[in-house]
Amino acid sequence: MGRTRNSQLEGVIQELGLSQRQLAARFRAVAAEHGATELQSVAQPYIARWIGGAAVEGRAPFILAETLSRGLGRLVTLADIGLAAGTEPEPQSAWSDDTLTMLMRLGSTDMDIDRRRLLATSVYSVSALALPEDDWFARAADRARTRRPLSSRVVTAEDVEDVREMATLFSRRDQRRGGRSGRTALVAYLRTDVAEALSGRFPSEDVRRSMTSAAAELAYLAGWTAFDGREHPLAQRWLTIATQLAEEAGDAPLAGHALRALAHQAVDLGKPREAVRLAEASLASRRYARACWRERSLLGVVHARGLAAAGEKKAAVAALLRAEEDLGKAGNGDDEPPRVFFYTEASLAHETAAALRDLGDLQGAEAQFSRSVKTRGAQFVRTHAVTLGSLGAVQAQQGHLDIACDTWNQALDAMTGVQSGRAREAVVQMRRAVSPFRNRAGTRAAELDARARSMLSQG
Repeated sequence: MGRTRNSQLEGVIQELGLSQRQLAARFRAVAAEHGATELQSVAQPYIARWIGGAAVEGRAPFILAETLSRGLGRLVTLADIGLAAGTEPEPQSAWSDDTLTMLMRLGSTDMDIDRRRLLATSVYSVSALALPEDDWFARAADRARTRRPLSSRVVTAEDVEDVREMATLFSRRDQRRGGRSGRTALVAYLRTDVAEALSGRFPSEDVRRSMTSAAAELAYLAGWTAFDGREHPLAQRWLTIATQLAEEAGDAPLAGHALRALAHQAVDLGKPREAVRLAEASLASRRYARACWRERSLLGVVHARGLAAAGEKKAAVAALLRAEEDLGKAGNGDDEPPRVFFYTEASLAHETAAALRDLGDLQGAEAQFSRSVKTRGAQFVRTHAVTLGSLGAVQAQQGHLDIACDTWNQALDAMTGVQSGRAREAVVQMRRAVSPFRNRAGTRAAELDARARSMLSQG
Protein backbone atom coordinates (compact mmCIF):
# COMPACT_ATOMS: atom_id res chain seq x y z
CA MET A 1 0.00 0.00 0.00
CA GLY A 2 1.37 3.41 -1.00
CA ARG A 3 1.90 6.29 1.37
CA THR A 4 -0.49 9.21 1.56
CA ARG A 5 1.24 12.52 0.99
CA ASN A 6 1.13 14.75 4.11
CA SER A 7 -0.35 17.85 2.50
CA GLN A 8 -0.81 19.56 5.88
CA LEU A 9 2.90 19.37 6.66
CA GLU A 10 3.76 20.42 3.13
CA GLY A 11 1.51 23.48 3.37
CA VAL A 12 3.03 24.68 6.66
CA ILE A 13 6.56 24.24 5.30
CA GLN A 14 5.60 26.23 2.19
CA GLU A 15 4.21 28.95 4.46
CA LEU A 16 7.54 29.06 6.29
CA GLY A 17 9.33 29.71 3.00
CA LEU A 18 12.51 27.76 3.77
CA SER A 19 14.06 25.07 1.62
CA GLN A 20 13.95 21.53 2.94
CA ARG A 21 17.71 21.71 3.54
CA GLN A 22 17.33 24.92 5.59
CA LEU A 23 14.44 23.45 7.57
CA ALA A 24 16.48 20.33 8.35
CA ALA A 25 19.31 22.53 9.68
CA ARG A 26 16.91 24.39 11.98
CA PHE A 27 15.39 21.08 13.05
CA ARG A 28 18.81 19.76 14.09
CA ALA A 29 19.48 22.94 16.09
CA VAL A 30 16.23 22.57 18.05
CA ALA A 31 16.90 18.85 18.54
CA ALA A 32 20.33 19.69 19.96
CA GLU A 33 18.72 22.06 22.49
CA HIS A 34 16.64 19.15 23.78
CA GLY A 35 19.50 16.67 23.85
CA ALA A 36 17.91 14.59 21.06
CA THR A 37 21.21 13.24 19.74
CA GLU A 38 19.37 10.54 17.81
CA LEU A 39 17.98 13.27 15.50
CA GLN A 40 21.26 14.93 14.55
CA SER A 41 21.35 12.96 11.29
CA VAL A 42 18.11 14.49 10.03
CA ALA A 43 18.79 16.13 6.66
CA GLN A 44 16.84 17.20 3.56
CA PRO A 45 15.86 13.63 2.50
CA TYR A 46 14.08 13.14 5.83
CA ILE A 47 11.94 16.22 5.25
CA ALA A 48 11.07 15.01 1.76
CA ARG A 49 10.08 11.56 3.05
CA TRP A 50 7.97 13.04 5.84
CA ILE A 51 6.10 15.19 3.33
CA GLY A 52 5.67 12.05 1.22
CA GLY A 53 3.90 10.34 4.11
CA ALA A 54 6.68 8.44 5.88
CA ALA A 55 6.21 7.94 9.62
CA VAL A 56 7.72 10.61 11.90
CA GLU A 57 8.71 8.74 15.04
CA GLY A 58 9.95 9.26 18.59
CA ARG A 59 10.63 12.86 19.51
CA ALA A 60 10.83 14.00 15.89
CA PRO A 61 7.16 15.13 15.58
CA PHE A 62 7.47 17.38 18.64
CA ILE A 63 10.82 18.78 17.50
CA LEU A 64 9.38 19.46 14.05
CA ALA A 65 6.33 21.27 15.45
CA GLU A 66 8.56 23.33 17.71
CA THR A 67 10.87 24.24 14.81
CA LEU A 68 7.97 25.35 12.63
CA SER A 69 6.40 27.31 15.50
CA ARG A 70 9.58 29.30 16.03
CA GLY A 71 10.02 29.96 12.34
CA LEU A 72 6.46 31.20 11.81
CA GLY A 73 6.20 33.07 15.09
CA ARG A 74 2.95 31.31 15.96
CA LEU A 75 1.83 28.04 17.47
CA VAL A 76 2.02 25.00 15.21
CA THR A 77 0.51 21.85 16.73
CA LEU A 78 0.95 18.24 15.67
CA ALA A 79 -2.60 18.32 14.34
CA ASP A 80 -1.68 21.28 12.14
CA ILE A 81 1.00 19.21 10.39
CA GLY A 82 -0.92 15.93 10.24
CA LEU A 83 1.06 14.17 12.94
CA ALA A 84 -1.37 14.00 15.88
CA ALA A 85 -2.35 10.33 15.51
CA GLY A 86 -0.78 8.06 18.12
CA THR A 87 0.62 10.86 20.26
CA GLU A 88 -0.39 12.28 23.61
CA PRO A 89 -2.28 15.61 23.85
CA GLU A 90 0.04 18.50 23.20
CA PRO A 91 0.77 21.04 25.93
CA GLN A 92 0.21 23.84 23.42
CA SER A 93 -3.53 23.13 23.28
CA ALA A 94 -3.99 23.24 27.05
CA TRP A 95 -5.12 26.85 27.23
CA SER A 96 -8.04 26.21 24.85
CA ASP A 97 -9.15 22.84 26.23
CA ASP A 98 -11.47 22.29 29.18
CA THR A 99 -9.33 22.21 32.32
CA LEU A 100 -11.12 19.28 33.95
CA THR A 101 -10.82 17.23 30.76
CA MET A 102 -7.11 18.01 30.59
CA LEU A 103 -6.62 17.04 34.24
CA MET A 104 -8.31 13.67 33.79
CA ARG A 105 -6.50 12.97 30.53
CA LEU A 106 -3.08 13.89 31.88
CA GLY A 107 -3.74 12.00 35.10
CA SER A 108 -4.54 8.86 33.11
CA THR A 109 -1.37 9.29 31.05
CA ASP A 110 0.77 9.86 34.14
CA MET A 111 -0.53 6.67 35.76
CA ASP A 112 -0.06 4.47 32.67
CA ILE A 113 3.54 3.27 32.24
CA ASP A 114 3.47 2.92 28.45
CA ARG A 115 1.66 6.20 27.82
CA ARG A 116 3.94 7.95 30.27
CA ARG A 117 6.97 6.66 28.35
CA LEU A 118 5.43 8.01 25.15
CA LEU A 119 5.04 11.39 26.81
CA ALA A 120 8.66 11.19 27.96
CA THR A 121 9.75 11.04 24.30
CA SER A 122 8.15 14.44 23.69
CA VAL A 123 10.06 17.66 24.31
CA TYR A 124 9.93 20.57 26.68
CA SER A 125 8.21 23.08 24.42
CA VAL A 126 9.14 26.75 24.35
CA SER A 127 6.05 27.38 22.19
CA ALA A 128 3.84 25.96 24.95
CA LEU A 129 5.09 28.69 27.29
CA ALA A 130 3.14 31.30 25.32
CA LEU A 131 0.42 32.54 27.67
CA PRO A 132 -3.09 33.44 26.53
CA GLU A 133 -4.33 37.01 26.46
CA ASP A 134 -5.30 38.69 29.74
CA ASP A 135 -8.95 38.28 28.77
CA TRP A 136 -8.56 34.49 29.05
CA PHE A 137 -7.51 34.82 32.65
CA ALA A 138 -10.22 37.39 33.38
CA ARG A 139 -12.93 35.01 32.17
CA ALA A 140 -11.53 31.83 33.72
CA ALA A 141 -13.68 31.91 36.86
CA ASP A 142 -16.86 32.53 34.83
CA ARG A 143 -16.10 29.59 32.55
CA ALA A 144 -15.61 27.28 35.51
CA ARG A 145 -18.75 28.56 37.24
CA THR A 146 -20.88 27.60 34.25
CA ARG A 147 -19.26 24.19 33.71
CA ARG A 148 -21.95 21.52 33.70
CA PRO A 149 -21.69 19.06 36.64
CA LEU A 150 -20.90 15.50 35.58
CA SER A 151 -22.20 13.88 38.76
CA SER A 152 -24.87 14.45 41.40
CA ARG A 153 -22.36 14.47 44.24
CA VAL A 154 -22.60 17.58 46.42
CA VAL A 155 -19.15 18.83 47.44
CA THR A 156 -18.82 20.13 51.00
CA ALA A 157 -16.41 22.31 52.93
CA GLU A 158 -15.21 19.12 54.63
CA ASP A 159 -14.25 17.70 51.24
CA VAL A 160 -12.18 20.81 50.61
CA GLU A 161 -10.40 20.41 53.92
CA ASP A 162 -9.59 16.78 53.07
CA VAL A 163 -7.92 17.83 49.81
CA ARG A 164 -5.93 20.57 51.55
CA GLU A 165 -4.69 18.11 54.17
CA MET A 166 -3.52 15.79 51.42
CA ALA A 167 -1.72 18.66 49.71
CA THR A 168 0.19 19.41 52.90
CA LEU A 169 1.02 15.70 53.33
CA PHE A 170 2.35 15.31 49.80
CA SER A 171 4.28 18.58 49.99
CA ARG A 172 6.07 17.59 53.17
CA ARG A 173 6.86 14.16 51.75
CA ASP A 174 8.35 15.78 48.65
CA GLN A 175 10.67 17.88 50.81
CA ARG A 176 11.80 14.88 52.85
CA ARG A 177 12.11 12.18 50.20
CA GLY A 178 12.20 13.91 46.83
CA GLY A 179 9.76 14.24 43.97
CA ARG A 180 9.92 10.63 42.82
CA SER A 181 8.66 9.38 46.17
CA GLY A 182 4.90 9.11 46.38
CA ARG A 183 4.18 10.61 42.92
CA THR A 184 1.99 7.68 41.88
CA ALA A 185 -0.23 8.12 44.92
CA LEU A 186 -0.42 11.88 44.38
CA VAL A 187 -1.45 11.57 40.73
CA ALA A 188 -3.92 8.77 41.50
CA TYR A 189 -5.58 10.96 44.12
CA LEU A 190 -5.79 13.84 41.66
CA ARG A 191 -7.18 11.63 38.88
CA THR A 192 -9.85 10.03 41.07
CA ASP A 193 -10.95 11.82 44.25
CA VAL A 194 -10.09 15.35 43.19
CA ALA A 195 -11.40 15.03 39.63
CA GLU A 196 -14.64 13.56 41.00
CA ALA A 197 -15.04 16.49 43.38
CA LEU A 198 -14.47 19.01 40.59
CA SER A 199 -17.10 17.19 38.53
CA GLY A 200 -19.72 17.48 41.27
CA ARG A 201 -22.22 20.10 42.39
CA PHE A 202 -21.26 22.98 44.66
CA PRO A 203 -23.68 24.41 47.23
CA SER A 204 -22.06 27.83 46.95
CA GLU A 205 -19.55 29.78 44.90
CA ASP A 206 -17.24 29.90 47.91
CA VAL A 207 -17.07 26.10 48.08
CA ARG A 208 -16.46 25.88 44.31
CA ARG A 209 -13.59 28.33 44.50
CA SER A 210 -12.10 26.65 47.56
CA MET A 211 -12.20 23.17 46.04
CA THR A 212 -10.77 24.41 42.75
CA SER A 213 -7.96 26.19 44.59
CA ALA A 214 -7.16 23.02 46.56
CA ALA A 215 -7.10 21.03 43.32
CA ALA A 216 -4.79 23.61 41.76
CA GLU A 217 -2.36 23.21 44.64
CA LEU A 218 -2.24 19.46 44.14
CA ALA A 219 -1.76 19.90 40.38
CA TYR A 220 1.11 22.26 41.20
CA LEU A 221 2.65 19.54 43.41
CA ALA A 222 2.25 16.98 40.62
CA GLY A 223 4.12 19.38 38.35
CA TRP A 224 6.80 20.24 40.87
CA THR A 225 7.49 16.60 41.73
CA ALA A 226 7.78 15.80 38.00
CA PHE A 227 10.18 18.76 37.69
CA ASP A 228 12.25 17.39 40.58
CA GLY A 229 12.23 14.01 38.83
CA ARG A 230 13.59 15.68 35.65
CA GLU A 231 10.44 14.74 33.70
CA HIS A 232 10.14 18.17 32.17
CA PRO A 233 7.43 17.74 29.50
CA LEU A 234 5.21 16.15 32.15
CA ALA A 235 5.98 18.91 34.66
CA GLN A 236 5.19 21.57 32.09
CA ARG A 237 1.73 20.12 31.48
CA TRP A 238 0.86 19.79 35.17
CA LEU A 239 2.02 23.32 35.98
CA THR A 240 -0.08 24.68 33.11
CA ILE A 241 -3.14 22.89 34.50
CA ALA A 242 -2.31 24.23 37.96
CA THR A 243 -2.28 27.77 36.56
CA GLN A 244 -5.64 27.21 34.87
CA LEU A 245 -7.27 25.80 37.99
CA ALA A 246 -5.91 28.61 40.16
CA GLU A 247 -7.35 31.20 37.78
CA GLU A 248 -10.69 29.38 37.76
CA ALA A 249 -10.63 29.53 41.55
CA GLY A 250 -9.90 33.25 41.51
CA ASP A 251 -6.73 32.44 43.49
CA ALA A 252 -4.36 34.93 41.90
CA PRO A 253 -1.42 34.25 44.27
CA LEU A 254 -1.57 30.52 43.53
CA ALA A 255 -1.66 31.21 39.79
CA GLY A 256 1.46 33.31 40.31
CA HIS A 257 3.01 30.43 42.25
CA ALA A 258 2.46 28.02 39.33
CA LEU A 259 3.78 30.54 36.78
CA ARG A 260 6.82 31.05 39.03
CA ALA A 261 7.47 27.30 38.91
CA LEU A 262 7.28 27.37 35.11
CA ALA A 263 9.79 30.24 35.18
CA HIS A 264 12.06 28.26 37.52
CA GLN A 265 11.93 25.32 35.13
CA ALA A 266 12.70 27.55 32.14
CA VAL A 267 15.78 29.10 33.75
CA ASP A 268 17.08 25.68 34.83
CA LEU A 269 16.69 24.45 31.24
CA GLY A 270 18.63 27.37 29.78
CA LYS A 271 15.68 29.46 28.56
CA PRO A 272 16.32 32.76 30.41
CA ARG A 273 14.16 35.01 28.23
CA GLU A 274 11.16 32.73 28.61
CA ALA A 275 11.89 32.54 32.35
CA VAL A 276 11.86 36.34 32.66
CA ARG A 277 8.57 36.59 30.75
CA LEU A 278 6.89 33.93 32.91
CA ALA A 279 8.27 35.47 36.10
CA GLU A 280 6.94 38.86 35.05
CA ALA A 281 3.53 37.27 34.53
CA SER A 282 3.73 35.77 38.03
CA LEU A 283 4.41 39.28 39.36
CA ALA A 284 1.43 40.84 37.58
CA SER A 285 -0.25 43.36 39.88
CA ARG A 286 -3.18 41.23 41.03
CA ARG A 287 -1.00 38.17 41.65
CA TYR A 288 1.67 40.09 43.56
CA ALA A 289 -0.67 42.45 45.40
CA ARG A 290 -2.82 39.67 46.85
CA ALA A 291 0.10 37.45 47.81
CA CYS A 292 1.58 37.29 51.30
CA TRP A 293 5.06 38.69 51.83
CA ARG A 294 6.67 35.25 51.74
CA GLU A 295 5.04 34.50 48.39
CA ARG A 296 6.08 37.89 47.03
CA SER A 297 9.67 37.17 47.93
CA LEU A 298 9.57 33.77 46.23
CA LEU A 299 8.12 35.25 43.03
CA GLY A 300 10.72 38.01 43.10
CA VAL A 301 13.78 35.85 43.65
CA VAL A 302 12.90 33.58 40.70
CA HIS A 303 12.46 36.73 38.59
CA ALA A 304 15.96 37.72 39.72
CA ARG A 305 17.32 34.34 38.67
CA GLY A 306 15.86 34.75 35.20
CA LEU A 307 17.31 38.23 34.87
CA ALA A 308 20.71 36.99 36.02
CA ALA A 309 20.70 34.13 33.53
CA ALA A 310 19.74 36.62 30.81
CA GLY A 311 22.74 38.78 31.72
CA GLU A 312 20.73 41.69 33.09
CA LYS A 313 22.95 42.25 36.13
CA LYS A 314 21.59 45.59 37.39
CA ALA A 315 17.95 44.46 37.19
CA ALA A 316 18.81 41.11 38.77
CA VAL A 317 20.52 42.73 41.77
CA ALA A 318 17.58 45.09 42.26
CA ALA A 319 15.15 42.16 42.15
CA LEU A 320 17.22 40.24 44.72
CA LEU A 321 17.14 43.20 47.10
CA ARG A 322 13.35 43.49 46.76
CA ALA A 323 12.94 39.78 47.42
CA GLU A 324 15.04 40.06 50.58
CA GLU A 325 13.01 43.05 51.74
CA ASP A 326 9.74 41.21 51.12
CA LEU A 327 10.85 38.16 53.08
CA GLY A 328 11.95 40.44 55.92
CA LYS A 329 8.35 41.67 56.19
CA ALA A 330 6.94 38.14 56.54
CA GLY A 331 5.62 37.08 59.92
CA ASN A 332 5.94 33.72 61.62
CA GLY A 333 3.86 32.01 58.95
CA ASP A 334 0.66 31.54 60.97
CA ASP A 335 -1.38 33.52 58.44
CA GLU A 336 0.32 32.13 55.33
CA PRO A 337 -0.83 29.36 52.98
CA PRO A 338 0.75 25.90 53.52
CA ARG A 339 2.29 26.01 50.05
CA VAL A 340 4.94 28.48 51.22
CA PHE A 341 5.81 26.90 54.56
CA PHE A 342 9.06 25.75 52.96
CA TYR A 343 10.13 29.18 51.73
CA THR A 344 12.47 30.58 54.38
CA GLU A 345 15.72 32.49 54.72
CA ALA A 346 17.49 29.33 53.52
CA SER A 347 15.38 29.22 50.37
CA LEU A 348 16.08 32.88 49.59
CA ALA A 349 19.79 32.31 50.15
CA HIS A 350 19.82 29.32 47.77
CA GLU A 351 18.08 31.18 44.94
CA THR A 352 20.22 34.28 45.55
CA ALA A 353 23.32 32.10 45.30
CA ALA A 354 22.12 30.64 42.00
CA ALA A 355 21.57 34.14 40.62
CA LEU A 356 25.01 35.32 41.77
CA ARG A 357 26.59 32.22 40.25
CA ASP A 358 24.93 33.01 36.91
CA LEU A 359 26.25 36.56 37.18
CA GLY A 360 29.78 35.21 37.65
CA ASP A 361 30.11 36.16 41.33
CA LEU A 362 31.38 32.81 42.60
CA GLN A 363 32.50 34.12 46.00
CA GLY A 364 29.11 35.70 46.60
CA ALA A 365 27.39 32.50 45.44
CA GLU A 366 29.52 30.41 47.81
CA ALA A 367 28.63 32.67 50.74
CA GLN A 368 24.91 32.45 49.98
CA PHE A 369 24.91 28.68 49.42
CA SER A 370 26.74 28.35 52.76
CA ARG A 371 24.14 30.58 54.41
CA SER A 372 21.41 28.35 52.98
CA VAL A 373 23.07 25.20 54.32
CA LYS A 374 23.44 26.70 57.81
CA THR A 375 19.85 27.94 58.08
CA ARG A 376 17.97 25.07 56.37
CA GLY A 377 15.53 23.16 58.57
CA ALA A 378 16.21 19.47 59.13
CA GLN A 379 12.89 18.46 57.51
CA PHE A 380 13.93 19.80 54.10
CA VAL A 381 16.26 16.92 53.26
CA ARG A 382 16.02 16.94 49.45
CA THR A 383 16.64 20.68 49.08
CA HIS A 384 19.48 20.54 51.61
CA ALA A 385 21.21 17.86 49.55
CA VAL A 386 20.79 19.83 46.32
CA THR A 387 22.16 22.98 47.97
CA LEU A 388 25.23 21.12 49.20
CA GLY A 389 25.79 19.86 45.67
CA SER A 390 25.62 23.41 44.31
CA LEU A 391 27.93 24.71 47.06
CA GLY A 392 30.55 22.10 46.21
CA ALA A 393 30.31 23.04 42.53
CA VAL A 394 31.10 26.73 43.09
CA GLN A 395 33.92 25.78 45.46
CA ALA A 396 35.42 23.55 42.78
CA GLN A 397 35.02 26.30 40.16
CA GLN A 398 37.22 28.51 42.35
CA GLY A 399 39.91 25.82 42.49
CA HIS A 400 39.16 24.65 46.04
CA LEU A 401 38.81 20.97 45.15
CA ASP A 402 39.57 19.47 48.59
CA ILE A 403 36.97 21.72 50.23
CA ALA A 404 34.51 20.87 47.46
CA CYS A 405 35.07 17.13 48.02
CA ASP A 406 34.26 17.56 51.73
CA THR A 407 31.07 19.43 50.81
CA TRP A 408 30.08 16.86 48.20
CA ASN A 409 30.57 14.04 50.71
CA GLN A 410 28.11 15.84 52.97
CA ALA A 411 25.74 16.07 50.00
CA LEU A 412 25.99 12.31 49.40
CA ASP A 413 25.29 11.72 53.10
CA ALA A 414 22.16 13.85 52.85
CA MET A 415 20.97 12.11 49.67
CA THR A 416 20.61 8.71 51.30
CA GLY A 417 17.00 7.62 50.78
CA VAL A 418 16.14 10.67 48.65
CA GLN A 419 14.44 9.95 45.31
CA SER A 420 15.11 13.10 43.32
CA GLY A 421 16.21 13.70 39.75
CA ARG A 422 17.76 17.02 40.78
CA ALA A 423 19.78 15.32 43.51
CA ARG A 424 20.89 12.67 41.04
CA GLU A 425 21.94 15.38 38.58
CA ALA A 426 24.05 16.95 41.34
CA VAL A 427 25.89 13.61 41.69
CA VAL A 428 26.46 13.47 37.92
CA GLN A 429 27.86 17.01 38.00
CA MET A 430 30.22 16.29 40.88
CA ARG A 431 31.60 13.25 39.01
CA ARG A 432 32.13 15.43 35.97
CA ALA A 433 34.00 18.01 38.04
CA VAL A 434 36.41 15.47 39.55
CA SER A 435 36.89 13.46 36.33
CA PRO A 436 40.43 14.84 35.67
CA PHE A 437 41.51 13.52 39.08
CA ARG A 438 39.58 10.25 39.41
CA ASN A 439 42.53 8.07 38.38
CA ARG A 440 44.74 9.35 41.19
CA ALA A 441 44.25 6.52 43.67
CA GLY A 442 43.94 7.48 47.32
CA THR A 443 43.03 11.08 46.69
CA ARG A 444 39.83 12.68 47.98
CA ALA A 445 38.64 13.16 44.41
CA ALA A 446 39.10 9.46 43.58
CA GLU A 447 37.33 8.36 46.75
CA LEU A 448 34.46 10.77 46.13
CA ASP A 449 34.12 9.61 42.54
CA ALA A 450 33.91 5.97 43.62
CA ARG A 451 31.25 6.80 46.17
CA ALA A 452 29.26 8.90 43.69
CA ARG A 453 29.48 6.16 41.04
CA SER A 454 28.17 3.64 43.54
CA MET A 455 25.23 5.87 44.45
CA LEU A 456 24.29 6.36 40.78
CA SER A 457 24.42 2.60 40.18
CA GLN A 458 21.79 2.10 42.87
CA GLY A 459 19.20 3.87 40.71
